[in-house]
Amino acid sequence: MVKILFVCHGNICRSTMAESVMTHLVRQRHLEHRFRIASAATSREEIGNGPHYGTVGKLRAVGIPVIPHRAVQMTKQDYDQYDYLIGMDDANIRNMTRIAGGDPQHKIYRLLEFAGSSRAIADPWYTGNFDVTYEDIREGCEALLDSLV
Repeated sequence: MVKILFVCHGNICRSTMAESVMTHLVRQRHLEHRFRIASAATSREEIGNGPHYGTVGKLRAVGIPVIPHRAVQMTKQDYDQYDYLIGMDDANIRNMTRIAGGDPQHKIYRLLEFAGSSRAIADPWYTGNFDVTYEDIREGCEALLDSLV
């Protein structure tokens, strides 16, 4: 079983969107038995909060079910429990590496690396643009899934 943890700053916008998108793509291919997918934050700011209304609205608009979720913070133990820890931007990667105490097994990635891009996924909390965030997350999740199956 491949275990994937999507991570962003607060775990209410990008990482929850990625968790829902990846879960949807996996279900479409009938591969649920091969994956465990979750998401977390690098900060404690939103702990316990549900997905941002912009994330919920965008996922509903494109017909992707929103995974029931409450924000949690990534832990050092997550590094051992997951095969892939996937951040959205350089700040996420720095914080994930700090929380994990390094990345000796090379498990930490930026999502769009799988699509051959060095771009960060913009935080819609600041940009307000959930459409662009969704398109980037969809591109990254599709490339990630293709690389794993």
